[in-house]
Amino acid sequence: METDFQTVEEARIKILSLLKPITGTRTVAIREALDQVLAADLLSPINVPAHDNSAMDGYAFNGNCIQNAEITELKMIGTAYAGKAFNGSCAPGECVRIMTGAVMPQNCDTVLVQENATVSGDHISFPPGAVKAGDNRRLAGEDLTIGKPALPAGKVLRPADLGLLASLGIAEISVRRKLRVAFFSTGDELRSLGQPLDEGCVYDSNRYTLYGMLTRLRFIELLDMGVVHDSPEALEQAMLQAMEQADVIVTSGGVSVGEADYTKHVMEKLGSVNFWKIAMRPGRPMAFGQIHNKANGDSAYLFGLPGNPVAVMVTFYAFVRDALFKLANANPLPIPMLTAKLVQNVRKRPGRTEYQRARLVMEDGVLVAHLTGSQGSGILRSMSESDGLLVLEHEQGDLKAGDTVLALPFEGLI
Repeated sequence: METDFQTVEEARIKILSLLKPITGTRTVAIREALDQVLAADLLSPINVPAHDNSAMDGYAFNGNCIQNAEITELKMIGTAYAGKAFNGSCAPGECVRIMTGAVMPQNCDTVLVQENATVSGDHISFPPGAVKAGDNRRLAGEDLTIGKPALPAGKVLRPADLGLLASLGIAEISVRRKLRVAFFSTGDELRSLGQPLDEGCVYDSNRYTLYGMLTRLRFIELLDMGVVHDSPEALEQAMLQAMEQADVIVTSGGVSVGEADYTKHVMEKLGSVNFWKIAMRPGRPMAFGQIHNKANGDSAYLFGLPGNPVAVMVTFYAFVRDALFKLANANPLPIPMLTAKLVQNVRKRPGRTEYQRARLVMEDGVLVAHLTGSQGSGILRSMSESDGLLVLEHEQGDLKAGDTVLALPFEGLI
């Protein structure tokens, strides 16, 4: 076990370096593939678009017909619709009325937008400069050609990806099996919802916070193991049971030094502990390791998060989220990092990374940050009232109103 404090970045790099992604795939209908992890590179089975087609409503013809110094006149010989092509051939001096998405008629390579045409019976005319040869034509394979990569392995499939799959005629797709995550809270002081609240006890909020954050990652299968009492036997039994079903175990509570906590000792008995102290606030105590059941060969990665509610959310963002992406074989989704202007002074001690809760508001075209009251790690209300975290970097000191800081919006993050 390491005793020195580690920076957030050092801890994050160390965790990611120790993870081995899961194996296993499953085939699902594309409607079930949303937010799942693509198992292998997908190569396009067709050209997209399949044919040259019109990008606009207008008139299709051969660009060689354009008169550069005088009005061009063409005779209309038919109409091409999306899904119903014009079957004839277009000779010099002729054009075809064409709709957006319609296949380009034979011998046509140019589309004049309808607003630039003067129509007289079955003839059209347009002045010099109204169109250039090749305008408004989408080429076959312009988006994708047969055999070219359409989607990369590891992509977390989004709505646009489902549309792309459908455009390729793909009804089913191979995705990674779901990453199985067990989670529970530890502490004799915790009570589940519906139980009477005895003196000195609190309701277990962390498990519901974890449930919410984990549920947003839809490539995960959850196992809620409830509240586990503070005893070595209960914790060991819970971890052994979780290992039978899960790839990852996430706990809250029981990782602080000097408390009547047993998580550390059980982890050391079942596997290896990698580190405990992070130079951050909130969230300084945190455990990470891999535990094993020697009797049957089961194993799981274990994240022991602090017991304070806000620290649970911050450490989940800082360490667990990216680790789950890696374990699931998923390419991490970029986290939006914004800059915001402080409206008040903020005290900050150099030598640790701090995450302060704030409301992020646009004022006169500038994103500004208002702290949401007390920043204590056990005060969940200020987290609920905020919509982002201010990231005060490791070596940063006190800040003044008007200073610019990094900000992480919660939407799409946790």
